[in-house]
Amino acid sequence: MSDFLPYGRQWIDDEDIAAVARVLRSDFLTSGPEVDAFEKEFAAMTGSAHAIAFANATAALHAAVHVAGIGPGDRVITSPNTFLSSANCAAFVGATPDFADIDPVTHNLDPAALEAMWTDDVKAVVPVAFGGQPADMPRIAKIARAHGAVVIEDASHATGGGFFREGKAWKTGNHPWAEMTVFSFHPVKTMTTGEGGMLVTSDGEFARKARLFRSHGVERDAARFEGFGVDGGPLAEVGPWVYEMHDLGHNHRITDIQCALGRTQLAKLPCFIERRREIVATYNNAFADLPWLETPGLGVIEDRDHISWHLYTVEIDFPALGRSRSDVMAALRCRGVGSQVLYIPVHLQPWYRRTYGYCPGKCPVAEKYYTRCLSLPLHPSLTAGDVARVIAAVRELGGA
Repeated sequence: MSDFLPYGRQWIDDEDIAAVARVLRSDFLTSGPEVDAFEKEFAAMTGSAHAIAFANATAALHAAVHVAGIGPGDRVITSPNTFLSSANCAAFVGATPDFADIDPVTHNLDPAALEAMWTDDVKAVVPVAFGGQPADMPRIAKIARAHGAVVIEDASHATGGGFFREGKAWKTGNHPWAEMTVFSFHPVKTMTTGEGGMLVTSDGEFARKARLFRSHGVERDAARFEGFGVDGGPLAEVGPWVYEMHDLGHNHRITDIQCALGRTQLAKLPCFIERRREIVATYNNAFADLPWLETPGLGVIEDRDHISWHLYTVEIDFPALGRSRSDVMAALRCRGVGSQVLYIPVHLQPWYRRTYGYCPGKCPVAEKYYTRCLSLPLHPSLTAGDVARVIAAVRELGGA
């Protein structure tokens, strides 16, 4: 169907294509000037001191837990209402991923549930900004820091967003309640590099270690060399070819091709977010009278004006509607409207059940939410007519 509306998609224009073509004709395809420029521009957008670009957000999360010193014997708590990476990053370093239940309004990590399940081996918390709405970062940070744990914010859904708390607007990636923040540039997110991710932090040592980890643990700064020659003695010569491996890192590098796209996308990010907010407001107004559908709630967020809205996820009372979720998705698809279920609670995935013994009942709010959630199309390429078509298709589900 040529006019099918997916739940999410990228917006690519001639400016983006020209930027990528320019790099393809240049001397650098990777680890070159576009990467440096993209990092500087993204750091400026968030207001953070350091930005380190990665091949994807999963790699950035992997780096974050590594540089925080998390490892075997440690426990990392995250939300069950997220993609696998938010938890997998703990397993990558030999730590135990664990899950606290979610808030029933925001569907983000619930600080009360986090505090109730705290154990002495918890060394990090990974709150997720589900759909673009930040978690209650001040309360989460207060709990974590009282126990000496680090906070790594997974803002993969929240690029360009923020929140208003304590009388002040805070930018995601530049607030005092996270040591590191990670963003995603997958095509369905608010901006894209194809694949890609970013780690931002105000901690210079975390940033330095993240850069090492991104590229095999290799140090090229001669001022930091430990100075051992191949014969076991001091380095006889420090030439431009010399490097030292200071850590067991990975190849998590991003390319100049991707970062050229990221730079042009970043310039359009304010317009992307504004259009997303307009669509959300239109949806909310159109669905307000449907008794079987709940629009996204705000929780402790004081206004909607700072949310970047990656997803528009509603809750549907399928029994009250008299239709299963599969039937609803099929009916929408027949009208050319895509939808998606986000997310299956991570602790119920087979690997997590087998490895850690997690089972149904561990996070009952998240498990109930999963039975009701459905994400509808939300991306800036939607026209007014597209939005009207989504609204009509949804309302027709209940005969409205």
